[in-house]
Amino acid sequence: MNLEDVLNAGPKHRPRKRVGRGIGSGTGKTCGRGTKGHGARQTFHGKLAHEGGQMPLFRRLPKRGFSNARYKVEYSVINVGELAKFFQADDEVSLEILRERGLMKSGPARLKILGNGELGVALMVKAHAASESAARKIEAAGGQVERLS
Repeated sequence: MNLEDVLNAGPKHRPRKRVGRGIGSGTGKTCGRGTKGHGARQTFHGKLAHEGGQMPLFRRLPKRGFSNARYKVEYSVINVGELAKFFQADDEVSLEILRERGLMKSGPARLKILGNGELGVALMVKAHAASESAARKIEAAGGQVERLS
């Protein structure tokens, strides 16, 4: 089995089910909703965690422990190979300059340089972090890495 077999398996959109069209259709009268109850009503949308009077799972589970999520440091990342494409020798590279040139979208306010790709020009890089391989490649090309705090 190949991926194209899965993608070409059948029609992409199933036609909508027309309900309330007589006994012979299989979805007449109560239109597949059963009889009475909350699910039979037109305005039923169903609460996500509703368990019919039973205490919902998220209220049964204990709420304790520590999450490190609010202390997570996020970086905007770019590879050394990308820098080689868009910068000439002795250019300065910083997050502001990358955003001005349209290489970085708005996002985390810290920049990290990664070492994927080759660099043939000397660059002055100002970043909050750089991988070891990226720093090695930049310095081997005659450039410098300045780590911002």
